[in-house]
This record gives sequence, C-alpha cells and structure tokens, in this order.
Amino acid sequence: MNGALHHVELWVADLERAATSWGWLLGELGWEPFQAWPAGRSRRLGATYLVMERSPALSARTHDRHRPGLNHLAFHVSSAAGVDALVAAAPSHGWSPLFADRYPHAGGDRHYAGYLEDADGFEVELVASRA
Repeated sequence: MNGALHHVELWVADLERAATSWGWLLGELGWEPFQAWPAGRSRRLGATYLVMERSPALSARTHDRHRPGLNHLAFHVSSAAGVDALVAAAPSHGWSPLFADRYPHAGGDRHYAGYLEDADGFEVELVASRA
C-alpha cells in the first residue's frame, strides 16, 4: 500500500448535481457508496475513495481544467464495449462528451478511451483495458 492513492477530494458547486452524475459513473465502475454528510458524499473502490464536497470555502462556481491543478481523472474500464456503453449513457446522467470528433482515439490510435465533462467542468477519461 505504500504510495497507493488514498483518496481524491473534489470541491463542487452543487453537491446534489455532483452526487448524481459522479454517483452514476462511479457506481457503473464498481465504486460503492462510502460516506454521506450534509456537505459531502464519497464512494470507495478497495482502499481508495473519492469525495465530493460543497465546502463553505469554495471560491468559484466551476472547475477550470485548463488552469493549474487537476486536469482530469482517468479510470480503467474492462473493455472497449464498456467504454462505448458508458459514453453512450453519460449524457442522460449529467456528462457531456469531449473530443467526440476523435472518439474513441482522441488519445492516439492505440488508445481506446472516452472523455467526458460534468456540469462543473470536471473531466474524466474512461480507458479500455487491454486484453
């Protein structure tokens, strides 16, 4: 476990919106509900968890992945068909496709992935695991 990622905390402008969109995506990827409190929710996969929190110290309404800081989170998906299914279903769960004109090879010819952005500007990359 030394050096393994413990958790990621995302400060969000709208907790219910984030809990809905991230909850759907993480649930589809096998992450289980972990914690809930008035200002936050979390999901866990193994020993790692992801927190969505509406902090009173928040200074902006959206995340800007083009500024210094977090650009995106990338998740393994078991297959290309799994990536396709998630990308197809994502818009009805609060996600917008990115780089759709280059899907599924926006990351290169040998990289099968879908890129999504939520309403708060957070980007995820869904990467098909190789057989």
